[in-house]
Amino acid sequence: MRKIFIFMTLGLMSCNKLDLNPLTGPSTGTFYANQAELELAVNDLYRSVFWENDNELFSDNDWHRAQLTNAVIGGTMNADNTTVQTYWLNCYKAIARACSFLENKDRAAGNTPAAVLTRLEAEMRLIRAYQYARLITHFGDVPFITKTLSLEEAGSITKTDRTKIADFIFSELDFAAANLPANYLNSDIKRLTKGVALSVKARTALYLGKYDLARDAAQGVMTLAKAGIYALNSSFRDLFLKSGETSKELILSIPRDQAQKVFNGSEYVKDFLSRTTGGYGADLPTRDVVDAFECTDGLPIDESPHYNPLDPFKNRDPRLGATVVEFNSYWLGNNYNPHPDSLQVWSNKLGRKVTNNDSRAVAQFASYTGFLWKKGIDQTWADRLVEDQDIYIIRYSEMLLTYAEAKIERNEIDATVLDALNQVRARAYGVSVSQTTSYPAVTSMEQAELRKIVRRERRVEFVREGLRYMDLIRWKIAEKALSRPVIGLPDPIAQNRSKWPFPGVTPIDDDGIADYSIFGTDIKILNERKFDKTKQYLWPIPAIERRQNPNIEQNPNY
Repeated sequence: MRKIFIFMTLGLMSCNKLDLNPLTGPSTGTFYANQAELELAVNDLYRSVFWENDNELFSDNDWHRAQLTNAVIGGTMNADNTTVQTYWLNCYKAIARACSFLENKDRAAGNTPAAVLTRLEAEMRLIRAYQYARLITHFGDVPFITKTLSLEEAGSITKTDRTKIADFIFSELDFAAANLPANYLNSDIKRLTKGVALSVKARTALYLGKYDLARDAAQGVMTLAKAGIYALNSSFRDLFLKSGETSKELILSIPRDQAQKVFNGSEYVKDFLSRTTGGYGADLPTRDVVDAFECTDGLPIDESPHYNPLDPFKNRDPRLGATVVEFNSYWLGNNYNPHPDSLQVWSNKLGRKVTNNDSRAVAQFASYTGFLWKKGIDQTWADRLVEDQDIYIIRYSEMLLTYAEAKIERNEIDATVLDALNQVRARAYGVSVSQTTSYPAVTSMEQAELRKIVRRERRVEFVREGLRYMDLIRWKIAEKALSRPVIGLPDPIAQNRSKWPFPGVTPIDDDGIADYSIFGTDIKILNERKFDKTKQYLWPIPAIERRQNPNIEQNPNY
């Protein structure tokens, strides 16, 4: 009997649809016969849908004008949600292909060097482990499959406790770390490495609260950095541009290039461009994330004497200016000024004044929050209306902060914790970690204070990189952060000019969550976020799966 690995709708799909190869190509029965076919199978799983971090719109960092809500921040997630279904499908699709490869790879043993065979096996085992890490951190207990199943077997499968799956994940990642090279020649520079295996282990362990494993795995990556494999990029701003795609800071990234027809086109790009530049100004930083950046003294805005709500970009962590377009600064050829009385601005591209379509007194759809994204964006976006930058999945700075957080949570606070935090913080200021008078070096040895610091540091370091959502989930503060409204600037007719842009200092609580309720009509509520803490810390099992196999129990309260 021919066996088939079931990766979606675990029951009623036809054999033809379940084949891993099209009917016009080679079948599983004849594939995996040589090194070229093995490499083709592995390379096919280097696609972004199998690797991407969470959508930033799931968090309190990002908001899109046309997306009045989404299932995550709208509290409407259910078992028929397409985001849930697609995420589940892509994970199990990759697992299916990895299992098929691992079961059949030895067909090529006679014509493939043993070292190559082992390396490809390690890559596939890492890929499969990563998919299970994505599944258990979002869904909890899930079906655990490590081999091809008959239709009968697939129809009776149940969920496995995620702690058992986690043990499997860590074991597979250990194998991958032991059998993958630390680096490659230039032609293979983006392939999976020992550092990727260790980093995935560190991230997964941190998400699951296994701080000893997270500490040790992150330390393993730090050891590779000492050997010259990884290093923080000297410029935070430049890291996210085309020039940063070969940086030693990148541990795992997915290549993209317009020439290879892997890119986003004009409609995507325009969402991020100012309206004066010809864009839509629609995908926006939230006021919440802007207020999260500390002042240059290392204190949050509600504690620092250097913060001025009438000049909010002054005396702030340099990463704010590298992440969000500063008011009254030149951006993509024009002065960016959302002030309601700024009806014209200077265009240094045209050499004259132009209508200021970034003021809502002129254009009603100008940025509702007043902010625009700068991180990862440059003049080429406006010139080409194309975005084809590599997708960054894991950076070395994440490993430094993972190491610090794991040690803090274990109350193993020592000089190495402070050094890890300060390396990331010093880079933000463009100085070396030893130049402690040139940046707000962390000196506290108190666990509670360091916990607040590392959480703030993660937020401002990884904006627009898809890590904020899982941080909210694992810290159990999503119910607070995602139940606060999205705040915008008042309509021009209602704007008190003496309070522009912000009417006062925003209170920030110990979880780093801003409270705008004190400002009344001096702010405008753009969207009410909702988060149901009784169920949303896990995603629902897709309904289509349970219709085909009722043995897969639904998560609570869905």
